[in-house]
Order: sequence, then structure tokens, then C-alpha cells
Amino acid sequence: MGGIPRGPEAPAPRPPVIHALRDAGLAALVAAGLFVPLVGLRTDVGPAGGGLILRTRWADVAILVALVFTGRLAMNLWSAFRPAKRPRTALRAAQLTRIGTFVAPLFLGFAVLMPLLPWTTRYGLDLGVLVLTYVMLGWGLNIVVGLAGLLDLGYVAFYAVGAYTYALLSTTYGLSFWICLPLAGIFAAFAGVLLGFPVLRLRGDYLAIVTLAFGEIIRVVLLNWVSLTGGPNGISGIPRPSFFGLSFSAGGEPGSFADFFGLEPSPTHRAVFLYYLILVLALLTNWVTIRLRRQPLGRAWEALREDEIACRALGINVTNTKLTAFAIGAMFGGFAGAFFATRQAFVSPESFTFIESAIILAIVVLGGLGSQLGVAIAALVLIGGFEAFRDFEEYRMLVFGAAMVVIMVWRPRGLVSTRRPSVALGERKAISGDLVGEGHG
Repeated sequence: MGGIPRGPEAPAPRPPVIHALRDAGLAALVAAGLFVPLVGLRTDVGPAGGGLILRTRWADVAILVALVFTGRLAMNLWSAFRPAKRPRTALRAAQLTRIGTFVAPLFLGFAVLMPLLPWTTRYGLDLGVLVLTYVMLGWGLNIVVGLAGLLDLGYVAFYAVGAYTYALLSTTYGLSFWICLPLAGIFAAFAGVLLGFPVLRLRGDYLAIVTLAFGEIIRVVLLNWVSLTGGPNGISGIPRPSFFGLSFSAGGEPGSFADFFGLEPSPTHRAVFLYYLILVLALLTNWVTIRLRRQPLGRAWEALREDEIACRALGINVTNTKLTAFAIGAMFGGFAGAFFATRQAFVSPESFTFIESAIILAIVVLGGLGSQLGVAIAALVLIGGFEAFRDFEEYRMLVFGAAMVVIMVWRPRGLVSTRRPSVALGERKAISGDLVGEGHG
């Protein structure tokens, strides 16, 4: 009897170790193709200014390629042999939320007490101000990206509008910071509405392209409108805020902060005041965001993020929902911009490039979309860690990119990926059921 013809047998699957080595080798090959021209070859000025000479750094290239090979191999082996993930239950979600309720007050207490600690230096205060500024910007962008689900790559435009609003009003009309602060937020919110109207029918990649273009348009306008913005020279001599009319003068003149409270004049007083000012503005942003999430507007943002078609079917006005997300997120960006202008006493278009939008968006994504605590932790890790590697000028961006890759591999949904929705129907009943099941299992 003739046998049934059989097709060619499928090749045996490769062992996990062989597959991991092959994949790591390919990653190292790609890394070598990138690092050879970028790191291995460098042009320097010759001796006595005798033109440019080409230097090679193959040892640095070998170290970087070896790190890529080792990291990729470790990641592949971990993916192959790690234990299966347990399904996330309502009980686990509640436990993670409970951990967040303890971690957040610790962060808040440390932020409030940091200027009073004996080991806090002026550099530490300035770094704290920088981190809190990005925390506030991240919370503002989190409304647009994390809650409403609208990808915005031009958020730095609202930051710039707020900064230049305060700079122009204070230097031209002599208005104080406390009057210009709400005006900066209003103008930035108006810019957010201007951006929102053209993108009402866009989503995904097209929305990202338009918002990116909007950010670049604002920067180019600031760069070329020399009669108003000063062009590339920017605006200098921006007045600093006062403490209820008390100025922070280094000489302790009558009517100054140090003279009124009988303190020794010190430039640290202004730094501490600016630190607490941005802390209050950041906490205000957080409080307003949490309150709005519990309101019908916040629930409409979340519905828009999940499914725009279903959102329309529910009778939600998608136009107003998108515009309010852009406007409120932009308003907080304007507040942060006004603070940036008064802290620096100088603004220029070079401070509002696309890389700023990319950093703010990276903070929101790496922290966890929609997570307030995650955004704060990501800002502390990225901005504080970025400053820690300032001495390594050549490798700062490499370390920054490697850290982002590690975080996205380790926590693909962000550092704090568990976030309870604003309204969770029957969640107590589900958690109680899990608790009963755990107890009787």
C-alpha cells in the first residue's frame, strides 16, 4: 500500500539560549554600526591651531557594544525563563493603590521640608525648583495625554506663551508677577483653544504632527518677531516676585525681606521663596486635576481616551471635551512659563525647543499615563538623574536614552501603571469577593 505523502517536517525550534545569543549578536551589530561613526570617530583641533585632525576611540566603542550585547542577552534570557505573570486582580490593584496612598504623603513631606534640612545646599534648592517645574509641566500635559488621550508634541508652545506673556507685561507695563500669573494662564489657555480647533477631527499620528508643527510655529514667531519679542536676543531685565511687597535684596535695605524679619541678608532667601512658590503652583495643578477627574468633565476625558466613537454615541460633546483638555492643560503650562520667566529674569526662543516637549512627554509616558504620582516620580528620576550625569558631557544623552529603554522594558506601561478609574462601578464588591476568595482558598 502506498503511504500517504508527507510534507517536509517543520524545523525544530532553537533552544532559548541559542536564540538569545543570536538576537543579542544582531543588537550588538546594529549598535556597532551606530557607535563607530558617532563615538569612534571624533574631530579635534590640531596642535597650535593647525586645522582639524581625526581621532579614533575604538575602546569606547567596544565597551558600548559589549554593554548592548550583555543587556540584550540578559533581557532575552529573562523573557525566556521568567515565571508566568499572575493575573492582576482587583485585590492586587487595591494593594498597589494603598501603597500609593502611603508613598505620596512621604514625597509631599520631603518636598515641604527639603529647604529646612541642614544639608540642603543652594544647588539642591535650584535642582528642586527645576524638578518641581517639570513635575508641574508633566501634570499639565497629563491632562491632555494621560486623561483625554490626545498626543501633544508641542506642549512647550504653551510654556513659551506663558513665559513671554509675563516678560512682556512686566517689562512694558510694569505689572507685578501676581497680576501677570493669571494672565499668563489665560493667554496660554487661549493658545490651547487655537490649537484645539484645527485638530478636532485628527487623531493618532496626524494629531502628533499638527501639535509638533504648532510648537515650532510658536518658536519661529518668537524668533522672528524682533520688534515684540526681541528675536534671538530675547527679553532681559524681567522683575522678580516679592513676598507680599518685601523684596529680596542682597544688601538688606529697609523694606526688604531680611530687614522686615530681622535676618542676615542672604541670596538663599530668594531661592527658598521660589522653591515654595513652584511647590504651591505644582500642588495647585495636582489638586485641580484630581478634582476635575471626579467631575463629569474628567469622566468625559477618560471616555474620549478609551473610544471616541463610543463617546459620541453616549451623547458627549467631543468638541467641547477636546477643547477643555487642551485649554486647561495649556493653562498650567502658562503658569509654569510665567514662573520660569521670573526665576530666570530672562527668556529667549532657545529655551522652548522641541526637546523640551519631548522631555515633558517622556515624563508623562514613563511615569504612567494618567498617574499623578507616576509623573512626579518620573520627573524626579529623569530630571534629577540627568543632572547627576552633568559631568559626563559626552555620555549624558547615551545614559538618558539607556535609562528610558530600561524603564520601558521593565515597566512598559510606566512606573505607576495601575490607576483606578474615576468611577469604578461595583469595585468594592469585587474587592470584597477577592478578599473572601483569598481567605477561603
